[in-house]
Amino acid sequence: MGNLCGKQSKDPFAGQGRTLGSAQPPPQRTTAPVPTRPTPQRESQGRTVGGTERSSDDPRAAAARAAEVRAKKSSGTGQLAKNLENQKKQTREDIRKKESAENRLVREADAAAQARNYN
Repeated sequence: MGNLCGKQSKDPFAGQGRTLGSAQPPPQRTTAPVPTRPTPQRESQGRTVGGTERSSDDPRAAAARAAEVRAKKSSGTGQLAKNLENQKKQTREDIRKKESAENRLVREADAAAQARNYN
């Protein structure tokens, strides 16, 4: 079923083709790659089941250390960093007061526009 208003698409098999087996075969390897030997691992004492000690390769400890490093690095000195620090220091009440002042200014501007238009 075709599209009434569309154009007829080209037939993908209308062009010049090639027969099966006419493509060049992929290059053959003469030798197989030499496998690498696994490094022998030393036997460790293991951990006690239910132990409270955390090893240095614990994912939670590694993530905590990485977060601390990122937190120490993030103290920028540019204007954006200063603005971000100021935003972090604002309390909810400060934010509400700022929004209230902006809304009051908008209402006053609307009232002034209505007075100019004598509505």
